[in-house]
Amino acid sequence: MNWDLPSPFTLDLRVAADDIDGLGHANNAVYVTWLERCAWQHSRYLGLDLVEYRRLDRAMAVLRHEIDYLASAYESDELTMATWIVDWDQRLKMNRRFQLVRPRDGVTLLRAQTTFVCIELSSGRPKRMPAEFIDGYGPAIPTPGRPEN
Repeated sequence: MNWDLPSPFTLDLRVAADDIDGLGHANNAVYVTWLERCAWQHSRYLGLDLVEYRRLDRAMAVLRHEIDYLASAYESDELTMATWIVDWDQRLKMNRRFQLVRPRDGVTLLRAQTTFVCIELSSGRPKRMPAEFIDGYGPAIPTPGRPEN
């Protein structure tokens, strides 16, 4: 696969009939669902699931999505979504990049970036990342001189 960045976390997807809109292709809102699914799978892979979020009373919540829809997906298309955590401030914010590719022809259908902010679940207010987030997300973030995960 021709990924924008090395060593992505990937999630395989299949376009379902329910994903198709009146124009005959996957609806743009479905792509946002796929971004969220891929980010959650990556967080789980890093050991930070909903159980851990609740235990810590913290979560990474979406602050902003930036999405470039580059080509359409159609029913039954097999797709692969890639994600990378590209930077963070180790306090409140983290940025993820995404790339959606259709492997059969190598076409990139979407590129996106999402900015997350750490919140306290009990109040919904921004709150500093706990040490467990630093330890869990840290290894996925590229640093100069260290190969990306």
